[in-house]
Amino acid sequence: MRRRSISTATALAVVLSSVALTTGVAGPAAADSAKVLPVTSVGDMVVDGTHQRVYVSDPTAGKIVVTDYTGTVKATLTGLSGVTGLALSADSGQVYAAVRNGNRIVSVETGTYTQTASYPVGAAPGDLEVVDGRIWFSHGSDFGSLDVSGDEPVVHLAQRGDADFYTGAGTSLAADPAVPGVLVAGNSGMLAVYDVSADGATLRAKGAMSSGAEQLDLTPDGSQVLTSWGASSYGYSLGAYSTTDLTELTGYPIDAYPNAVRVAPDGTIAGGSFSWYDPDVHIHRPGDRVPVREYDFPNTGNTSGADTLVNGALAWAPDSSRVFAVSVNSYGTHTLRALTDPTKELPTLKVSAPAKSERAKKLTVKGKLTSKTLPTAGTALKVTRTDVESPNGKALAAVKTAADGSFSFTDTPPAGGKVTYKVSYAGDATHMPASGSGTVDVSRKATALTLNNNGKLYSYGKKVTFTAHLGTTYKNRTVSIYADPFGPDKPKKLLKTAKVNSKGNLSATVGMTRDTTVTAVFGGDARYAAKTVKSTAYARVKVSTAVFRHYKTGKIGSTTYYYFRKKTDPLFTTTMNYYPGRKQRFQLQVYYQGSWYDSGSEYFALSTKGKSSVSLEAPGTSGIRARMRSSYINGSSGDTVNSTTHGAWKYFTFTN
Repeated sequence: MRRRSISTATALAVVLSSVALTTGVAGPAAADSAKVLPVTSVGDMVVDGTHQRVYVSDPTAGKIVVTDYTGTVKATLTGLSGVTGLALSADSGQVYAAVRNGNRIVSVETGTYTQTASYPVGAAPGDLEVVDGRIWFSHGSDFGSLDVSGDEPVVHLAQRGDADFYTGAGTSLAADPAVPGVLVAGNSGMLAVYDVSADGATLRAKGAMSSGAEQLDLTPDGSQVLTSWGASSYGYSLGAYSTTDLTELTGYPIDAYPNAVRVAPDGTIAGGSFSWYDPDVHIHRPGDRVPVREYDFPNTGNTSGADTLVNGALAWAPDSSRVFAVSVNSYGTHTLRALTDPTKELPTLKVSAPAKSERAKKLTVKGKLTSKTLPTAGTALKVTRTDVESPNGKALAAVKTAADGSFSFTDTPPAGGKVTYKVSYAGDATHMPASGSGTVDVSRKATALTLNNNGKLYSYGKKVTFTAHLGTTYKNRTVSIYADPFGPDKPKKLLKTAKVNSKGNLSATVGMTRDTTVTAVFGGDARYAAKTVKSTAYARVKVSTAVFRHYKTGKIGSTTYYYFRKKTDPLFTTTMNYYPGRKQRFQLQVYYQGSWYDSGSEYFALSTKGKSSVSLEAPGTSGIRARMRSSYINGSSGDTVNSTTHGAWKYFTFTN
């Protein structure tokens, strides 16, 4: 390498706040479940409460999928082209399925999921209902019945009588096991109620309904027919009609766009809506226009709108403990959702605590329990305090609600730091549990913590002892010491965690191969605040230079020189501890008339073994005296993990 003259560069560079937390948490539907359903469409749903099974028909794939209450698939029944309507026998022993493309109704044994019979009905069946043991099925704009109680099945078609059904539209059916002898049929804006207690169907009442209704249901007291889309005068709603004469009654408002209605055995109403951005399932108590509970599906697809309810895809568990719903996302993926405790209100419990307080000083926590219908005054709420001395929570005296659901209590926090008060409502027969919490920053005394050796510079590899000193505390005497060497390749490392000695000291040793930040941490206790202190110490690099091609060494004055012939190129090999991208600065000075003058400096890369060799061009003239040294310059040498370090000067001269 040739000698160059370049300029020289040298460089050496070397609280927490608290806010009040006021939260209110409604009792979550913790037991709700959701599992992907292996279907491409949904024709109908029926729930077998005896065996806790859900049957979902898939007309597109020609199959019925059977799951348990969590959505786990238990059986798949295939070969049912166009299967739509489903109905359960009164003893839960058989599920009947309308196989549209086969003009038949099949019977499936619920204990084994095996097909026990296939009944030709002479028309393409759609919706199914079981009334007093007979299976009623829609076919086109009409309906008929299948009686399998005798030796041979008996089929009757065209039972609608003079109801003004539109021949170009399908017919929906509704019935309820608690209402014997009654069947409801609807078709394109027309509605009819029938007495089916005898062999055929006798028309009792006929009237009009919204043409947007796609699903009907009968209330278990037999007094009303509900439709999945009500009259426009009530906005988006479920329609309600008297079974006596089908006069329109006040409906149940729900979000756009209504697409399902199902009534539980206890009379609770579940309405569905096709809603990307609003709740999807709405639960109403009989006669109450304000929903007691609503469920909003998540977004599992790739569009801004959330998953939506499949038209008509709602079904109640017979004990009213769950509503089952099938949603679909933008990918066409169907999910069976079990919505638990739908008849219970979802209260909200808000807790407000002061942002800050002094330790051992009384404070007041307030809050309010709210719900559609308030629990009675004097309802007991559980109170738990969590702090550094009671990390798992300590039960305090229960607090009781006022008539408006409000409450308040006082407490004197024995420990400082973050103190959380959690208030819980256990729920009751008509309300879900709820809880809320408030957090207080309780003051603590300042802690004295020091750490030595800040700003000191050490030779490469020096073993340095860092000592943390902890002052007075309450109970905690533990300190942790960490070392964080400069450079992204060396993570922060825990050196020691232990109790300080009788003098309040804890020490740890660091090998100083890089500039290093050492941190001492005291976690605090009930009366003294946490504290962290840092000490940054600096480490030189290890540098040495070997000289080659000289013919002797000797002293000029008191200084040892390397002697070179005037035509010999000196070679200097520098060794320095390696770091990726590191370079050594090679500096050259010449002696002239009693003084040393810079002749230039240049940076040369180190090999991965930390070696750098520089050859100087021979001057061809004797009598020249010079010196060189290799240095690591923080920042200029390619990194900043060590402190600037200069190697020893190497003196040399040229002779004949």
